[in-house]
Amino acid sequence: MIVGSGHIPSETTDRLFSYLRPLMCLLNRGSDTVSSRELARLCKVNPSVIRRDFSYVGNLGTRGVGYGVVELMENIRRALKFDDDMKIALVGVGNIGRALLEHVRFGMEGFKIVAAFDNNPEKIGRTVGRLVVEDAIALEERIQSEAIQLVIVAVPEICAPDVARRVGDAGVNSVLSFSPCGLAMPDNVRVTCVDLSLEMARLVYHSSSRDGARGKDGAA
Repeated sequence: MIVGSGHIPSETTDRLFSYLRPLMCLLNRGSDTVSSRELARLCKVNPSVIRRDFSYVGNLGTRGVGYGVVELMENIRRALKFDDDMKIALVGVGNIGRALLEHVRFGMEGFKIVAAFDNNPEKIGRTVGRLVVEDAIALEERIQSEAIQLVIVAVPEICAPDVARRVGDAGVNSVLSFSPCGLAMPDNVRVTCVDLSLEMARLVYHSSSRDGARGKDGAA
């Protein structure tokens, strides 16, 4: 199948990424096909937006049948340029790190954690998931030998900037950090932070706002 050519608008790119999760869920449920209407309902967008977005991906779908889930996922991933497995390193094998190493779906989704590091002697040499935890001193060497493209940082906040700098010096410019990102992060590395406390606070705020609005609607 030939993927649609031309530049993909940024808003379309963002939506294409958002389609992959529900498609994976459909695949896990045993669904072979999906209609634009069903996918639109799952993603909370208009079906016409779905069809327009897919015009950048390829000539997909059959009228009256829908889209093949596997074919659609393959074409979206190819359009987004991660159809080959992405090699990942994990730094920090605490509670979050262990959970990530034991997350079996990463491989199905095109991501492969190939190395895990920690500086705690009690963790180094232990097997977590399918990997043996390595000494963090070998981080740069392993990044280069494995051609690692992305590093996940799950270390204490005070250590995160130093890890990001080491990763950048080793040639990786993409970091996903579970440590809050301060101002000391290096400029040559693209860092995306997952701040769990902030996200929980955001969730509570929006839930409270929604409940407050309902209370006003019901007031006499």
